[in-house]
Amino acid sequence: MSLSRKRKKELRKLQSQANALWESQQVLVGEAGNVAREASRQLGYFGREQVGPRVQHTYEQYAAPVVDRSVKVSRTAFEKGIVPTAGVVVGSALSAWDAANETRQRLAAGRGFSLPDAGKFSKNADKYAKTVSKRLSAAVPAPQKQGIGAGGVIAIVLGVVAAAGVLYAAWQTLRADDELWVADDPLSAPDA
Repeated sequence: MSLSRKRKKELRKLQSQANALWESQQVLVGEAGNVAREASRQLGYFGREQVGPRVQHTYEQYAAPVVDRSVKVSRTAFEKGIVPTAGVVVGSALSAWDAANETRQRLAAGRGFSLPDAGKFSKNADKYAKTVSKRLSAAVPAPQKQGIGAGGVIAIVLGVVAAAGVLYAAWQTLRADDELWVADDPLSAPDA
């Protein structure tokens, strides 16, 4: 099928218009990228100069005292409640273990059963409990900080807000020109 010269001329003109439109779209996409980068940079400045100090001030004013107080209460409860109680329980268990070992040794030596001396048993149990309690309270390590702190959480939140701002700026820049987009394939005119 052969095309007339007039049709070929119109097709070439249409192809040149499409190529010009494609080039202008590429320039527009490049400019949109520049705008998005600049918006990201400005959002970072805003976050560092405005949001960051306000969040830090609010944290120091409201949350830090509560966190400090709860840490002190937890440490006091641990040091004055849990450790001594655990020491007493473990000490009592170990003193009972030691008393059982002494009875086993006495039986193995052939001395047989005898009525236990309550005073001696009580004195030994107290001695063993004190020794174990001292060792346990001295062996308790200081609690180590685990996980991310409040600063890490704030940094993550600010990062998410910055990413959302960049995406919103890009969306606002590119959303109005939907009908101007051209397919990625280059247009080709029919062979004449």
